[in-house]
Amino acid sequence: MQFHHHGYVSGDPRVQPAAGVGTNRPAELPDEVDVLIVGTGPAGMLAAAQLSQFPNVTTRIVERRPGRLAIGRADGIQTRTVETFQAFGFAERIIAEAYRITETAFWKPDPADPSRIIRTARTPDDPARISEFPHLVVNQARVLDYFAEFMATSPTRMSPDYGFEFRSLNVADEGEYPVTVTLLHTSGPHEGRERTVRAKYVVGADGARSKVRESIGCTLAGDQANHAWGVMDVLAVTDFPDIRLKCAIQSGVGGSILLIPREGGHLFRMYVDLGEVDTNSKGAVRSTSVEEIIDKANAILHPYTLDVRNIAWHSVYEVGHRLTDRFDDVLPEDRGTRTPRVFITGDACHTHSAKAGQGMNVSMQDGFNLAWKLGHVLEGRSPESLLSTYSAERQVVAQNLIDFDKKWSTLMAKKPEDFENPSDLEDFYVRTAEFPAGFMTQYAPSMLVGTADHQDLATGFPVGKRFKSAPVMRVADANPAHLGHHATADGRWRIYVFATSAQPGTGSATDLLAEWFANAPESPLAATPAEADPDAWFDVKVIYQQDHTSVDIAAVPTVFKPQVGPFKLTDYEKVYATDPNADIFELRGLDRGGVVVVVRPDQYVANVLPLTATADIAAFFAPLLQPRRTEELSSSAPA
Repeated sequence: MQFHHHGYVSGDPRVQPAAGVGTNRPAELPDEVDVLIVGTGPAGMLAAAQLSQFPNVTTRIVERRPGRLAIGRADGIQTRTVETFQAFGFAERIIAEAYRITETAFWKPDPADPSRIIRTARTPDDPARISEFPHLVVNQARVLDYFAEFMATSPTRMSPDYGFEFRSLNVADEGEYPVTVTLLHTSGPHEGRERTVRAKYVVGADGARSKVRESIGCTLAGDQANHAWGVMDVLAVTDFPDIRLKCAIQSGVGGSILLIPREGGHLFRMYVDLGEVDTNSKGAVRSTSVEEIIDKANAILHPYTLDVRNIAWHSVYEVGHRLTDRFDDVLPEDRGTRTPRVFITGDACHTHSAKAGQGMNVSMQDGFNLAWKLGHVLEGRSPESLLSTYSAERQVVAQNLIDFDKKWSTLMAKKPEDFENPSDLEDFYVRTAEFPAGFMTQYAPSMLVGTADHQDLATGFPVGKRFKSAPVMRVADANPAHLGHHATADGRWRIYVFATSAQPGTGSATDLLAEWFANAPESPLAATPAEADPDAWFDVKVIYQQDHTSVDIAAVPTVFKPQVGPFKLTDYEKVYATDPNADIFELRGLDRGGVVVVVRPDQYVANVLPLTATADIAAFFAPLLQPRRTEELSSSAPA
């Protein structure tokens, strides 16, 4: 964490100085906003948190509840999501309070007596070590609390506007604030009254029954529910030995349980199989009582018993897999003729079972993908065409999730005797571990993602996939660090320059690239506003192959040591060397001749290029810069 560069900070350094719209932020919801987010679920809150880092963008997030969420239904936090929490500065704190999943136990009928269950396997949660972060379980409400804290301490001093329910919207063909939104006060002195807000953009994060989705003519399509599950968070006494392990339990008497221990050491969640749903029952299964769910759980757990002492929450749901045809308000026939004004995220776009622990996690990545793009467009960094990439990128991810979840939920509901191989369930769990962890997303080539022409230069950083961090050593202070952990959710692009073996200041390809970044009119850094810090839009770091004691930091090019803040202080935290115990060049398959790895603000690798490919770097970033700046740069380039 960096601070003091604007003057001495004696208080909590996580509290950023108020700036822009955060200075004298109005307590009441204004009549006109840049972005109106509907719903304070995970997707909406992450989007708001990201936009809170853009001081000149007026973002408000409305919620029909009168206050914060007390008990959330989602609880599984996949490792990719914890990486995202690191970018927002609270991974360490939420890990400390969460339950950490390290193993999964599989229980099946005893062949000698099928009425009893026995443990048949235990598998590590992350056998391939795909992330340095753990798989967690923590109440959704706490996740939202952390995002709310991040927003409140951001330059915009953002906080949710509670007590507003979305009613309808209308999108005009023109005007600075073309989206007119009608809201209803649901609490407070104006309860029952309607309120109109005009916005440049609207984000619907209002759940599976989304009214924003309905207002733009999108519908969820897919499989109808055919299987029901009872879910309960309970405090109980039991002789089941693996009550503090994640378990997939299949019984011989019919039915299954997915057991998820919860944070705090005592609470746990059970997804209890209630069987096939009668399509003619008109949802009768939803009236299943919690007593019936407990009785079913005891039958499945035999010979063990479950004595429930307290129920924090319970519900009954039917598994259905549905997806919208688009994630914004642009009809297929209008693609390319206009840019979107209204977007939907999370459960408003895709619904599926809860047992793969994906809903909250994928929803947050929806919000992350969209929010920085809105910030760039509204701040004038990028053209509006950037916004069309949201639906194109995230719909594919949602479809892949639904395809995966169909397989997983089908296997969980399958009777043990119907498996061809007794180990099919655990084999599938281990074989597909990278998908639910959140690491199979790979964005296709687009204006935001380059082609893999030079992938051989950085085999461990696949283009389109998330940037997988690795240990390095900071040269200035000999501190070990994880390279990716310093990529905060500040809306900046990351450019990692993995240097040649030459020393800095010797005229190497690394030095020449640094000179181009700093001075060439076609360099993306040249688009940074003159009044801003030189690294305000692009965070450029260098990683040398040598031991940190062998790098002469005085000779390192100035583009890697920018002068920041009102006092123009030198930032020494962009210069790294290899960690003596874990060489990043070896770990990530980096070419010793050097390579540039470009990473998006949402942590996905956008391009891999040689150090000498300055024309390709310029060509990649040119469409991503605000059109006026691109024209200025072109006109100022030497003939």
